Amino acid sequence: MAMTTETAPPPVWRKALRNSGMTIGGGVLLLMVLIALFAPLLAPHDPYAQDLTRRFLPPFWHDRAVPEHLLGTDHLGRDYLSRLVYGARISLGVGFGVIIVSAIIGISLGLVAGYFGGVTDMAISFLITTRLSLPIVLVALAAVAFAGASLTTLITVLGLLLWDRFAVVSRAAAQSLRSREFIKGLRAIGASQARILFLEVLPNMRSALIVVLTLEVANVILLEAALSFLGLGVRAPTPSWGLMIAEGRENILFDPWLIAMPGAALCVLVLAVNLMGDGLRDLTGGRLK
Repeated sequence: MAMTTETAPPPVWRKALRNSGMTIGGGVLLLMVLIALFAPLLAPHDPYAQDLTRRFLPPFWHDRAVPEHLLGTDHLGRDYLSRLVYGARISLGVGFGVIIVSAIIGISLGLVAGYFGGVTDMAISFLITTRLSLPIVLVALAAVAFAGASLTTLITVLGLLLWDRFAVVSRAAAQSLRSREFIKGLRAIGASQARILFLEVLPNMRSALIVVLTLEVANVILLEAALSFLGLGVRAPTPSWGLMIAEGRENILFDPWLIAMPGAALCVLVLAVNLMGDGLRDLTGGRLK
């Protein structure tokens, strides 16, 4: 009689390497994070230092390029490579800062609403509906204009505006999970509500929440760039990719690289975050445990 043997599932790191989206997106995102962390060591010049005698120097591929400024200089003679490197700090810092605030608010509200239901669900659903009725960009513009443009204000305002998707997804997931057999079994043996919510229900929502998290990180990065472009995000002379695009728009016909390089950096970062999210969803999308 032939004996069958069950093969153990491959480790997580091996599954991650087999996922092209996870590998490419994770690699690019890790590179961006390292650039942001080690910006003072990687930037060849002070991103705030101005030299009006070296305004609008072209990048290295141009005939008039200067070796000291590989990616040229802007309208104030500031080194463009240094400002791009420091701009990664702003985009990633705002993205992760806003997501931490919005995820705490949204997941907490959605988890409680979906699990307990009843009046609690009705009250939180009313809050979600109210939030969904507010246009994010217009409210953010008004709030930042009223409170003043700063990095702290931007993170706070966007964090208080972008929790609705976390709440909707976690509410729906909690409603689906609360009727599962393992949840009923935990109630039967007298497990506390806190243990059921945070140790059983919340971990089984991770796949859906990871997708929302990555989408929202990309959304926040683009929102920060848009607000900075409009002059209501990060204040000048702080190196922000959105602000760099705004500063270079007047010279788009003569020096298009002033817009193309920060725009390309934004595109690559958002694409990497989305690819990373797709890979994480595939890795964590297993059966309920």
